[in-house]
Amino acid sequence: MNSSLFCWLFGTTDAPYSIFLRISVGLIFSTQGFLKYVDPNLGVNRFTKIGFRYADFTAHFVGAFEMVCGVLVLLGIWTRAAAIPLLIVNLTAIASTKIPELWATGQGFWYMVTDIRTDFAMLLSLLYLFAAGSGRYSLQAVLRASRDEEKVSSSASAEQSA
Repeated sequence: MNSSLFCWLFGTTDAPYSIFLRISVGLIFSTQGFLKYVDPNLGVNRFTKIGFRYADFTAHFVGAFEMVCGVLVLLGIWTRAAAIPLLIVNLTAIASTKIPELWATGQGFWYMVTDIRTDFAMLLSLLYLFAAGSGRYSLQAVLRASRDEEKVSSSASAEQSA
């Protein structure tokens, strides 16, 4: 993998307001992932009703990704990388539960528009976090500042000894 792509994917920007979306997205995904394990109506039963094969495995697989990636987003570490599986989960949810409402009897476009609003907000929030990274107030920024400080002190030590 190209090192600049790797640095971008696992790095961040100095965007100060990413923290608000990180808190929202991180808490929502991590709690929903947890609920897929503890409440069958939000996990296995729901995935069975939607029509997923191997609903037990799929619900727990998705739940695990939501919990792990949600916590990464919440803490602000590897936010861009964590946003990718969450985008896939979100788009799959839209495709499997919201789009079919367009053709369902008694539902249609306006029903779907009302039902999709949270998924749409999460989609745009994830796209922002993918583009902007975890931002200034994140664990990633703390780690970057610590690493940069180490580089400066080691280069200063090297200059003094030369």
